[in-house]
Amino acid sequence: MPPPRARLTLGDDDRPIYAIGDVHGCLDALRRLEAKIVADAATIEGRKLIVMLGDYVDRGPESAGVIDHLLEEAPAGFDRICLAGNHEQLMLDVLEGRAGLDRWRALGSDATLASYGIDSERLLHLGSSSAEVGAMIGETVPAAHLAFLRDLPVLLSTRLHVFVHAGLRPDVTVAEQSDRSLMSLRLAPSDATQLPDRYIVHGHTPVARVAMENRRINVDTGACFTGRLSALRIWRGGGRVLST
Repeated sequence: MPPPRARLTLGDDDRPIYAIGDVHGCLDALRRLEAKIVADAATIEGRKLIVMLGDYVDRGPESAGVIDHLLEEAPAGFDRICLAGNHEQLMLDVLEGRAGLDRWRALGSDATLASYGIDSERLLHLGSSSAEVGAMIGETVPAAHLAFLRDLPVLLSTRLHVFVHAGLRPDVTVAEQSDRSLMSLRLAPSDATQLPDRYIVHGHTPVARVAMENRRINVDTGACFTGRLSALRIWRGGGRVLST
């Protein structure tokens, strides 16, 4: 089992928050969306916060570039918090020998490996154990990227919102949610939550447009399939959607 991930609390924070959905290796879309966010926030005084909702790797062409970008400073005037998605966890599980490459390939690892200059077909023919394959991949992935994957928190809570990659199980409290559920859960739009006083902002399940159902707001508009990466601005009780 991987070690538990951190869960963050901001408390009564009045900053504008921009929650960005699943990037999946679409670096150009992320840069264009950040430019829209910077323009949108130009007239808002003070610090702003970008919350990345996870799934930075796989499927799209520039997973390594996305992580490089997220390791850089946020745009001027912004802070950035990156949450863990199930794709980051699976990548780390493979690199640390807890999962096999075949499982990762089913979720789009070939594009991620290619972004690091690794031929996934060659790896499959080595006939090595999962631990050995993971170690070989880990020799190519920069140490800063490994640390990034390990250090991602799994949840961010504010007075009015809970930010998480996949969602919260409706049958247990926030404190009782497992990391795996928070990163991998699939909920139907009709599923309610146990948070009458807060909204859940998440990604993980692609939708045609950002929408709210039962106090849950899904920001994943399938960038790697549609080219449309979206963000939700939350500020002073209102919301606004920005998309590429």
